[in-house]
Amino acid sequence: MSTVRLFVEHPLTPSQPLPLTREQAHYLFSVMRLGEGAELTLFNGVDGEWRARVSEAGKKGGVLEPVERLREQAGPPDLWLLFAPVKKARTDFIVEKAVEMGAARLVPVQTEFTNSERIRQDRLQAHAREAAEQCGALVVPEVAELARLDRLLSHWDATRRIMFCDEAEVEGDAQTASGRFEDATGDGPWAILIGPEGGFSEGERKRLRQMASAHVAALGPRILRADTAAVAALTLWQTRFGDWR
Repeated sequence: MSTVRLFVEHPLTPSQPLPLTREQAHYLFSVMRLGEGAELTLFNGVDGEWRARVSEAGKKGGVLEPVERLREQAGPPDLWLLFAPVKKARTDFIVEKAVEMGAARLVPVQTEFTNSERIRQDRLQAHAREAAEQCGALVVPEVAELARLDRLLSHWDATRRIMFCDEAEVEGDAQTASGRFEDATGDGPWAILIGPEGGFSEGERKRLRQMASAHVAALGPRILRADTAAVAALTLWQTRFGDWR
């Protein structure tokens, strides 16, 4: 099977011609060096994964022809990753690994100690799409706009539990937690919350510990960088509640 995968925004049905944008044509024909008759795989987040063939190839466009469905549509677990943006390359890393590890939605949050107060949502969304194309995912997770953490928590759906990754847990300060991740049971929607480089403020920590839906989690005996913490937390959640079980 071809290693070239492409996300498209058109319905996928047998022999239905699919026009390419100029950017897609450049990627397939100039970067990947595909030509007429070459095969690749397509997905659109709805119709599963398809084997397709290049029927027309040009510098400014082209046409693909879906041939057969290879995999039925399936989505990732109902898991959000809430993270405070950090430096550009490390934020890119968080987005890429979150897609690879099965997050369904990525929500950048501005905390009291967040250093990066601006993001390029369109750029991060494109990065998520590229990660999904490369890792075999059938869905491209949505990258939400930057949101203030306090406002997000004010309208939080109590049915979505939060895996609150608190660096204070390194010191064993767990007695005031409303719940522990290690004690959580049952399936359902979840969110993982990763703090910024400076950690959470005392006010944020107190508020989260008072939320019935929050389950505090320790990520080992050492304080992790934000990008490392995201991978560690996603691993713990996936092995406990996700599709790694």
